[in-house]
Amino acid sequence: MNPIYKQKILTALTYIESNLAQPLNLDVVSNHCHFSPFHFHRIFSGVMNETLNNYVGRKRLEKAVNLLVFRRELSITNIAFDCGFSSSANFAKSVKKYFGYSPTEIRSPKPDELPNIGDIFSKYGKKFNPNELYPAPIDQTRQNNNQMNVEVKTIERKRLCKLVSKGGYEPESLFETWDILNHWAKIQGIPEETQYRLAWCYDNPSLTAAHKCQYEASIEIDNTVTVNEPFGVGDLPEGKYAVIYVKGSPEDITQAQLYLFSCWLPDSGFEPDNLPMLERYLNDVRVDGFLESEIMLKLKVLT
Repeated sequence: MNPIYKQKILTALTYIESNLAQPLNLDVVSNHCHFSPFHFHRIFSGVMNETLNNYVGRKRLEKAVNLLVFRRELSITNIAFDCGFSSSANFAKSVKKYFGYSPTEIRSPKPDELPNIGDIFSKYGKKFNPNELYPAPIDQTRQNNNQMNVEVKTIERKRLCKLVSKGGYEPESLFETWDILNHWAKIQGIPEETQYRLAWCYDNPSLTAAHKCQYEASIEIDNTVTVNEPFGVGDLPEGKYAVIYVKGSPEDITQAQLYLFSCWLPDSGFEPDNLPMLERYLNDVRVDGFLESEIMLKLKVLT
């Protein structure tokens, strides 16, 4: 992609994520990116394989359901306004149409409920089940994940080389992305056994179709390394992080993430800082047959 176009799309995505409660029509977003509305609409749709209106609507609904599950102290009305809906009635109607469940049903799903097909399936092929948003019973979770030991660690700033997965969370795309990045790192003189590998996971796959999830692979580099397209430079900011060590299956990773948000975070005295969920990979699942990683979430003191 043309680097200028790429930067404008990234600017748009960041602006949208930060302003979901505000009006986000084509004129507003394109003006923020200093691009004509006509050309911006074509470029955005071509790059994202989704119109701007669809993208904004989907992001609002996904944020809303995350708030319904993980911020239970918020009322449905407050969540509706925080996510850019004009009323709780319009919000409830939109959630029901897209996910197949009402906000109340998502907050209190029935055990073993089968997916109720909504627009999320017809548009993206994703079967949504609200039970997947909640952790397994605590005894099972502790048994699977070494008692779910959460440590709060202070991590120093790290300079990173990053590469976007073109196919989101699709396994083939993830492996291809890491293979390309690992090969590049070896050429730079960073042996595979010493690589600090960090995945940036921006979306909840229980809510978002795998190919629509935003994912970046990254490896730590020093200041002497030059980075060119298609790679980018990023930073892991210094700060306090909640860290859970997990060894097992993909389901164990998912349960650790759900436990962190649903069980540990509410009583921790912290809230999430402005970073996505991170996974530090400690092995190659294709070689070992199991996953070994650290789930990381940047924290700030609850205010």
